[in-house]
Amino acid sequence: MDIIDLISPDRIKCDADVTSKKRALELLSEMLAASTETLPASALFNKLTGRERLGSTGLGHGVALPHARIEGSDKAVGALIKLEEGIDFDSFDKHPVDLLFALVVPEHFTDEHLKILADLAEMFSNEQLCESLRQANTPEDMYKELLHWQKQLKIA
Repeated sequence: MDIIDLISPDRIKCDADVTSKKRALELLSEMLAASTETLPASALFNKLTGRERLGSTGLGHGVALPHARIEGSDKAVGALIKLEEGIDFDSFDKHPVDLLFALVVPEHFTDEHLKILADLAEMFSNEQLCESLRQANTPEDMYKELLHWQKQLKIA
């Protein structure tokens, strides 16, 4: 699965004014819920926060990948936010997080979940991509950066 299949410009938010980990997860849950009729934001939020209680999904270098498996979903879906200012996300490197990509997959997506997370971790470990996302001014610009990154990956 291409990472780009998980996201669309309507599930990307630029320069979100969020000041806490809880509010970031709420916003991501709302964005994900808006893209489906079967998953309420409250259920998504509970799943994402439940996963965070197991350990932070902060990757370091200002990036976090909150994720969860959930019943009622039939496909993997993602949402991306770029924050105006970084927030404490309990990342191992203690750096504030300003890029968050949330992933929700169907409950039965055990192996697929791990593969998608590995692909996302690789994507967001690319400093050039992260910097391009941070410089983008609109969701469409961020989406184009993701498309460009995916295209370059296929060429390589």
